Amino acid sequence: MKKIGLIGTGMLGNAVGLHLLKSGYSIIVYNRTKEKTKELQNNGAEIVDHPKDVALKSDIVITVVKDADAVKQVSFEKEGIVFGNHSGLVVCDMSTINPLESKKIFEKFRENNLVMLDTPVMGGPNVAISGDLVMMASGDKKTFDQCKDLFDTIANKVFYLGENGTAHAIKLAMNLQITMLALALSEGITLARGANVDPKIFLEILNSTYFKTGMSENKAFKMIQDQFEATFTLENLKKDINTISATSKSFGLNLPMAEKAKEVYDNAVKEGFGNLDYTGILAYIKKLNE
Repeated sequence: MKKIGLIGTGMLGNAVGLHLLKSGYSIIVYNRTKEKTKELQNNGAEIVDHPKDVALKSDIVITVVKDADAVKQVSFEKEGIVFGNHSGLVVCDMSTINPLESKKIFEKFRENNLVMLDTPVMGGPNVAISGDLVMMASGDKKTFDQCKDLFDTIANKVFYLGENGTAHAIKLAMNLQITMLALALSEGITLARGANVDPKIFLEILNSTYFKTGMSENKAFKMIQDQFEATFTLENLKKDINTISATSKSFGLNLPMAEKAKEVYDNAVKEGFGNLDYTGILAYIKKLNE
């Protein structure tokens, strides 16, 4: 098996790493906060001090970091990935970033004789731990094919989408769905409560119709019990909504509901709800109505 490097051990990165270890891969790990690598180390991962060290020891490096600036930092700044370049090394970026920024990062890797694929995923740590993510991939097709066994281990569905940047654009479109569904559920629950109806009944009716979703079936019943243990924080979704807004404007697009959602999530973070699960937007809306 190829040796896999992992840079970024937040909730998603940690779960991906644990699954790869269980699947028999050797992984080499770097995270800026070393304390967050402990679980992976205890399960057999090798922990190193710099992104360069990950690259030197790996065949494929996966980056799972906060934003495009963080990707650039671990890739090109002092002790970055490019300083550990060697023949055959491939970089796969699993972060959620602006597709135009991703193209710039791809070009800079190419200038350093490195191949980069975009490999963002859908699904949180609860499905990453079992290899049941959905992956969107774009970039050089030959390199994609060479990495396909790894991708099939990480995800139960893998979609190849063409040139660099495309997968990140679709990932943002997917996260826009999450944004709107969480808001629609939260406001539906709030309306039911305002009518003195048990929101559980609203959810049971919703889930009996064509309009049900995985969120309404799996997360909504926790929402009405004020259970917002984070698998993907409200603050992180807010960051992605900001990226959606910037990307749509760069494409010359007007997404009016995305802009309204951006305002709502920005305010929720300012009010202190950022560390909740993204479905905690219900808690913010509840506060607005108290």
